[in-house]
Amino acid sequence: MDEDDAIDALEHLGLSNYEAKVFAALQRLGTGTARDVHRATDVPRSQVYGAAESLQDRGLVEVQQSKPIQYRPVSLDAARSHLRGEFERTQELAFDYLEAARKQRGEGDEEREDIWTVHGRTSIDGRVEQLLEEAERRILFGVGHDARGLTDDLADRLRERADAGVEVVLVGDSVLEELFADSDVEIADFPADHPHNKPPDRDDPIGRVVVVDGETVLLSVRDRRDDPELEEETAIWSSKTGIAAVLIQLIDGGLGDAVSV
Repeated sequence: MDEDDAIDALEHLGLSNYEAKVFAALQRLGTGTARDVHRATDVPRSQVYGAAESLQDRGLVEVQQSKPIQYRPVSLDAARSHLRGEFERTQELAFDYLEAARKQRGEGDEEREDIWTVHGRTSIDGRVEQLLEEAERRILFGVGHDARGLTDDLADRLRERADAGVEVVLVGDSVLEELFADSDVEIADFPADHPHNKPPDRDDPIGRVVVVDGETVLLSVRDRRDDPELEEETAIWSSKTGIAAVLIQLIDGGLGDAVSV
C-alpha cells in the first residue's frame, strides 16, 4: 500500500480528501504548523486550517494554541477507536500505511515546552487512558463531585495499573471506596477546606485531574449544562516540561496533606 491507497482508505472511513491528506502528513511530521503540512502535501495552506479543525472535532488531532498554531495527531490506537465501525477492514488497510509512515520519521524526543489542548469527552478519555497506560510508578486521579470523569473503562484501567504494581491514588468522594474495594487502588478524600467539599454547584467547572509519575499532568474543565448529554469538556496536558512541573506543584499545594503528588 502506498500513500495514495492510504488516503483512499481514509476517505472510505469518512474523512474528506483534505482531512485524509492532513492526517497522513501529520503522522509523518509528528508535529507541524499549517505551513509545514502545506509543504508536505498538495493541500492549499488556506484549506489546512479547516481540515485540521475538522480532524480535531473528530478526536484525531490535538492543537497547541501557540503562534503559529501547532498540530499533532493522536495515537494510532486512539484514532482507531474513533473510526471503528462497519469499515473495520478498510480501516486496517489505512493504518498499515500510517504506522509505516510514523516509523519512517522515528519516534525521537517529542517532549518540549508545550501544553496541548484536547476537546470533547471521548478525546479526553482517550488521552487519559494513554497517560495511564504509560505510567511506571504512580498515578494520581482526581474527579469532581459526580465522578463523571471516571468512566467504567478508565476505572478498569486504574485497577489494571494497580495490579501491575503502579501506585494508584484516586481522589474523590468516599463512595469510590466501594467501587474499588477489591483492588489495590487507594482512595483519598479532598482536604476539609478544599472547594470540592462545598455544596455541589451545577455550574461547577471541575472536571478531572491526572498526574502521572510526577512529570505529566492533565487538567480538564466542564461546561456544565442542564442536559448532561450536551455537556462539553476541555482539557490541557503537558509532560516533562516546566509548565507541567508548575501545574503539579499547584495541585500538590491544593491537595495539602491529603495526598503527595
